[in-house]
Amino acid sequence: MKLVEKKNDEIIFTAEIEESLANAIRRYINHIPVAAVDEVEILKNDSPLYDETIAHRIGLIPIKSKSSKMPLKMKLVSAKEGRVYSGEIKGEAEIVYPKMPITYLNKNQELEINISATTGKGIEHAKFSPGMMFYRNVVELSMNKNLSDEIKKACPECEIKEKGNRIIVVDDGKHEVCDVCEGICEENKEKAETEVKDELVITIESFGQLSVNEILKKSIEELKKDLAEVSKKIDKL
Repeated sequence: MKLVEKKNDEIIFTAEIEESLANAIRRYINHIPVAAVDEVEILKNDSPLYDETIAHRIGLIPIKSKSSKMPLKMKLVSAKEGRVYSGEIKGEAEIVYPKMPITYLNKNQELEINISATTGKGIEHAKFSPGMMFYRNVVELSMNKNLSDEIKKACPECEIKEKGNRIIVVDDGKHEVCDVCEGICEENKEKAETEVKDELVITIESFGQLSVNEILKKSIEELKKDLAEVSKKIDKL
């Protein structure tokens, strides 16, 4: 495995693994238990939005908590004029993104909501999903060496290798230079030879409840659990 790029909520790396295994790990991200809003009791809503709209917005706000005690209780009370943000929700869970707008209140309008959160999985509802994963093959493009300067100008950070009178441009998933290089070749009436490698470029994005490293590890753990159960059942046959 080789790290391509890492941010707080995203990681990109390359790995020589089968697509079927990568797809299984991707699918099992939605088997990771995650806390999310489950019930909303609207006591007062003077805002211009329907109760159902506000409940839907609150339900999709990412939350996290170290407590295993469920349900988690929270409350949203606001009477100030202006936008009402997710950060105004207070209680037993932490709001991941405090600046998510919920609704708007005019002068003398109020909002009072009781909120209950529980643990679930993304296979049950999208609100329980901690993130997503997608992947594609690493691609190498071979083209005439006389296009080197133009390629470097268009994609200054991409990896370029020289091989005789040809250059090899590696589309490693970070810069996505494949289309750019093919476009330059087409403009110069040159032909680019494309080779799809077995190596995969894997991207994992977090919605904030878990780090990208935790998402990958926990997804593999959940996959192993189900495989162990299958193995036990096979042994009983």
